[in-house]
Amino acid sequence: MRIVGLTGGIASGKSTVSNLFKAHGIPVVDADIVARNVLKKGTGGWKKVVAAFSEDILLDNGEVDRAKLGQIVFADPEKRQLLNRLLAPFISRGILMEVIKLWIKGCSIIVLDVPLLFEAKMDKWTKPIVVIWVDPETQLQRLMTRDGSTEEEAKRRINAQMSLDLKRSKADIVIDNTSSLEALHEQFQNVLTEITKPLTWIEFMLSRNGAFLALFSTFVSVAIFKKSS
Repeated sequence: MRIVGLTGGIASGKSTVSNLFKAHGIPVVDADIVARNVLKKGTGGWKKVVAAFSEDILLDNGEVDRAKLGQIVFADPEKRQLLNRLLAPFISRGILMEVIKLWIKGCSIIVLDVPLLFEAKMDKWTKPIVVIWVDPETQLQRLMTRDGSTEEEAKRRINAQMSLDLKRSKADIVIDNTSSLEALHEQFQNVLTEITKPLTWIEFMLSRNGAFLALFSTFVSVAIFKKSS
């Protein structure tokens, strides 16, 4: 099984590329969706976060006010690190469960869409790693336009993440999304060709079909051994 890592920065266009993978039939495990699920009312993640940040972050229905929580953690690096530490085990477990479900279905290629791929050390699980990169000025302008935020607010959110230049240096494949949507689609086609190449022998053995083949081969070997004994 080939597990592709997909990451980038806020307003870099990662979600657009993630949707392109889905449109081409490549299953995507979205860490943001997993994170929302582990913060639902009554879950273990919800209990940890409420205990740490108080009930002031809750909406009237008891769910976490994600916008309010975001404002708190983006304004305070220590609180942001605390939130990441609290949720990391729940998110990692949730992502693993999604991967197992897709493995059971027989999927041979899976994309992990994880904003904090490197920070959470999940890059160890993935090969190749695709990074969506934009230059700093483009990223800032897109974020301000998208969220209607001030330049100061946008810069604070961007600076809260690992720099895109550093992520690019750790990538196997880089998609430069500074230009047009058409240019992005053209680059994506090249990436799609690369990641859909035939699996290596190791990747095949890690897939469901590979596991079944190994199990079958074991049974055959045992049967032949018993017959010859």
